[in-house]
Amino acid sequence: MTAPSEGLAGVPERPVPGDPEAEAPFDPLKLCIFTTVALLGWILGPLAVAVFAVLGLAGYWRAHRAGLTRSRCILRDVRLVLFYLGLVLVAALAGIAWTVHGWLT
Repeated sequence: MTAPSEGLAGVPERPVPGDPEAEAPFDPLKLCIFTTVALLGWILGPLAVAVFAVLGLAGYWRAHRAGLTRSRCILRDVRLVLFYLGLVLVAALAGIAWTVHGWLT
């Protein structure tokens, strides 16, 4: 069963939530996101890694302060995820310093 598309021309009808026969096909959105992140990492190098590490740290820190103890991340424990992201940030900062040092010498 599908719901009408509210009169928008050219828009396919949407599946009704909870309808077993309206299983949506697999959407590989995560693969597109991973590709975009990898591209930014390739173009911006350690700066992109540092930015994403800071974003991850901020998000997990806020979630941890709100009471989150288990994550869907493969590391599971939020404290391990925070430690991992902190290590990635340190490595990114070292990479930035190494790159700037290379430019200056």
